[in-house]
Amino acid sequence: MPRQAAHASRAILITRPEPGSAESARAVAALGWEAVLAPALTLTALPFKAPHHCQAIIITSRAAARALPLVALPVIAVGEATAAEARARGFGDVRAAAGDAQALAALIGVTLKPEAGTLCLAVGEGYALDLAEALRAKGFRVIRRVVYAARPSTELPKHARQAIQEGRIHAALFTSPRSAQEAMRLLNDAGLQKAIQSIIAIALSPRIAAVLAALPWAAIRSAAAPNHAALLTCLGHADMLGSSA
Repeated sequence: MPRQAAHASRAILITRPEPGSAESARAVAALGWEAVLAPALTLTALPFKAPHHCQAIIITSRAAARALPLVALPVIAVGEATAAEARARGFGDVRAAAGDAQALAALIGVTLKPEAGTLCLAVGEGYALDLAEALRAKGFRVIRRVVYAARPSTELPKHARQAIQEGRIHAALFTSPRSAQEAMRLLNDAGLQKAIQSIIAIALSPRIAAVLAALPWAAIRSAAAPNHAALLTCLGHADMLGSSA
């Protein structure tokens, strides 16, 4: 189906899993855009038990914070948004790093001591392997606990596919390497490689942007900081969209 007039491209494709996608949709709508939800992953919480002699729980995402049951242990989060999620769920002793794994490892290195006990890295399946290795290199004993499963979506939602085919999508938001990979798989499976050439891909980090380079987007933008506010800054307000967008 041919692309519609440029002024109709006022929708944003959101690939973030629920419940985060609903939050992104509200933020996008507040900027004057239409939100088109197409979660690339489905998250499911798994049973959790802290290891013995654990001195702190390390969390690298809001999904982990949401899946983690309340335990009487300090929490160190990758960034302020993840820390806020943990506090909202009742955790009292929560510290936040500057937003990425490198900053998180650095904060742990200067605030905790290896001899004080095990670190519990609460993550999704396949996540934070590099972080665990970096912490072990600092002398810490690290035990990874998978607190949520991330299952790939089987197909692109019909409404999202139609919006792309009709040329209504101005940009697509990507918040993790895994969701970016799965979203691209869904787009490829739907035969939309040509249709996305007019869509701007907006990534939460340079690492995600590198993953997105495998498809021919109109442009790829990376947030200046690894947080949702910076991601939305890359998008801007819909009223700023020029007639040639």
